[in-house]
Amino acid sequence: MKGIPRVSVLMPVRDAADTLGACLRSLQRQSFSDWECVLVDDGSRDASLAVARAAQARDPRIRVSAAGRHGIVPALNRGIDLCRGALVLRMDADDLMHRERLSAQWAALEAEPQLAAVGCHVRLFPRRDLRRGSRAYERWLNRMAGPDDVERDALIECPLAHPTLAIRRDVLHEYRYRDAPWAEDYDLLLRLLADGRRLGVVPRRLLLWRHGAERLSRSDPRYALPQFVECKAAFLAEGFLADAPGYVLWGYGDTGRALRRALARHDRHPAHIVELHPGRLGQTIHGAPVVAPDALRQLPRRPLVVSVSGEEPRAQIRAALAAMDFRELHDFVVAA
Repeated sequence: MKGIPRVSVLMPVRDAADTLGACLRSLQRQSFSDWECVLVDDGSRDASLAVARAAQARDPRIRVSAAGRHGIVPALNRGIDLCRGALVLRMDADDLMHRERLSAQWAALEAEPQLAAVGCHVRLFPRRDLRRGSRAYERWLNRMAGPDDVERDALIECPLAHPTLAIRRDVLHEYRYRDAPWAEDYDLLLRLLADGRRLGVVPRRLLLWRHGAERLSRSDPRYALPQFVECKAAFLAEGFLADAPGYVLWGYGDTGRALRRALARHDRHPAHIVELHPGRLGQTIHGAPVVAPDALRQLPRRPLVVSVSGEEPRAQIRAALAAMDFRELHDFVVAA
């Protein structure tokens, strides 16, 4: 290979022999050709490494590293050290790229130097296997239009699908991946945002994102819902609630209760709970009086955490808080 490529595609692989060939072909069909693929085999027990080696023999832009079975975080960090491009683009071995993905994400970061990274929109497949929740998440992801959306909604769900991430290499070298008790991709994104990094979106469906029971996100306990709640609580305690052990919690359904418990493990406890449920109003829950939304006008201003499920209820609460001159990300955050 002559020279240093502009883009490095970082691809960890484990037991993906059935899908790896198609994934690599979608990369080789890119309109943007100045790339390398750093493929890190994480101890595959199927024919993945053989498929990768055969692809490398045909296309020297594909560089294969095999270093035993150590897990996704060590594989990703090993790959980071091998990437040479100014831009590192993530890809999983069972997904497919639109042929303009590299070009579009490179152009987006060239046009906006203040951005540390960009994602893109996705189309989940196979469609016949998608449940209602997966379709709703796809719609929500594909409503992200820019950095403000990503920052505002970062504690609802992960607002950028990790296989869509294109990040400047110097930024990724600085942050790397952590072996945390929760998903390494969400952890990286929240650390970037906590440090004020701006994360953009190319509002085009440039990734076919496979959803199946065999995906790591469906099988590893670190990707389970309770761990996402623990992750959100940890970042809230270190960030928005760092100087406020007493906060206001809006919502005490399943979502709000789970977040309250997780925040309590960081010694963050609600001073008041805002609810609409008539059976809860006037009660005291874990020492916190339950009040109606209008009571916020008289209460001392404390950081407010909105924790309710559903886009429509969240939109209504945001509108109500705006009418009371609460500013999102300053006076309140939404953490579903």
